[in-house]
Amino acid sequence: MPGEPSGSHTVLLVTADNDGQLVSFIQSNYDGFGSHIVVPNTGIALQNRGAGFSLQSGHPNELAARKRPFHTIIPAFLTRDGEPIGPFGVTGAHMQPQGHVQIVVNLIDFGMNLQEAGDAPRICHEGSSEPTDEKMTDGGIVYLESGFDYGTVRKLLGKGHAIQYTNGIYGGYQAIMWDEKNKVYFGASESRKDGQAAGY
Repeated sequence: MPGEPSGSHTVLLVTADNDGQLVSFIQSNYDGFGSHIVVPNTGIALQNRGAGFSLQSGHPNELAARKRPFHTIIPAFLTRDGEPIGPFGVTGAHMQPQGHVQIVVNLIDFGMNLQEAGDAPRICHEGSSEPTDEKMTDGGIVYLESGFDYGTVRKLLGKGHAIQYTNGIYGGYQAIMWDEKNKVYFGASESRKDGQAAGY
């Protein structure tokens, strides 16, 4: 129903043009409709990322002037030797930094192409300490997407990790990469949620 969002969702857009301009853009109001304040005559709702501050006096993440709250809005950009390769990003709250690392490892260390890097199974750790005072006490849970070799799973269990499986928490990925040799862009989009790679 219009005006009643079903939940909080993050939008990720990556784009490139003929002039080599590359953009990675993430928009997220944080919680539902954000602050519930709309800029007059625009329809733009303001975010409420300040909820990520701590109200504890003396805390490193204490609400104070000239500070930015901890958050995971991280549009990303790859470069090589100071030259742009392309914009990318992974949405999904605390999955964003975890997903970004996994994408870069897939591209650089495992030599996957842009789409393979996004389609590969992901790991999501939940239960970490938070900047708003929650403390991890038990190591949290390592959630694995289907597709991991069971030998790898056994090794993780042998190191004491609590392993579980679930759907829907592994983020959403979009990316563009410039191929300098062939002078073309490659695009990739997430297979876990809506989105597409398009060019013209």
